[in-house]
Amino acid sequence: MTSSLVSDILFGFTGLISIINPFAIAFVFLDRTESLTVEERATLAKRVSINAFFVLIVVFFVGTPVLHFFGISIEALRIGGGLAVAVSAWNMLNAPETRTEAAAGKPVDPDNAMSKAFFPLTMPLTTGPGTIATAIALNANRTHKLSEFVQSSIASIVISILVVLVVYFTYSRSAYIAHFLGKEGTRVALRVSAFLLLCIGVQIMLTGFSEFLAPLAANRPAS
Repeated sequence: MTSSLVSDILFGFTGLISIINPFAIAFVFLDRTESLTVEERATLAKRVSINAFFVLIVVFFVGTPVLHFFGISIEALRIGGGLAVAVSAWNMLNAPETRTEAAAGKPVDPDNAMSKAFFPLTMPLTTGPGTIATAIALNANRTHKLSEFVQSSIASIVISILVVLVVYFTYSRSAYIAHFLGKEGTRVALRVSAFLLLCIGVQIMLTGFSEFLAPLAANRPAS
């Protein structure tokens, strides 16, 4: 049981981390919080991490029943969520190099940045549709057998903790990462991260469309 539990944790953790990609999103997080101090950014990173933890826990345990209750398919989740990610990334990709308020020397209210802790910093940038779909898929075969349910539940909780620890570490230290890269390197990293995020959003949408159209194509009568 122990080896199986460790295997489930490693499989789930690597799958979610690859989808979330916190090292790339850290530059997006830094761009959205450039008006904050190091302490305020760390506080916001902690808030985003806590939000992400509860989102993952909810998705792991009640994600599938909630989708069924509202009549939402995984395909619709991928298409709608992918669109939200792609639009956000497109806006970042086409944003001016310097923000007006920062260039004008106007103070930016930290509360305004803090209000974005859940949307869009937690959803859809951190725990977006790809993350939700992956988390649901990880527990799609969860049975009602007590031993397997307990093992799956433990794995889900540990995976969530590990993921949000990585998210907090990378987000809270995004300024330090940018410092090592320098101003020009950070600008390039931000643009590349925004482009990759755009590609991720488009890929999520394409996956949703392909999953939606596949049954229709399979049921199409041969000519």
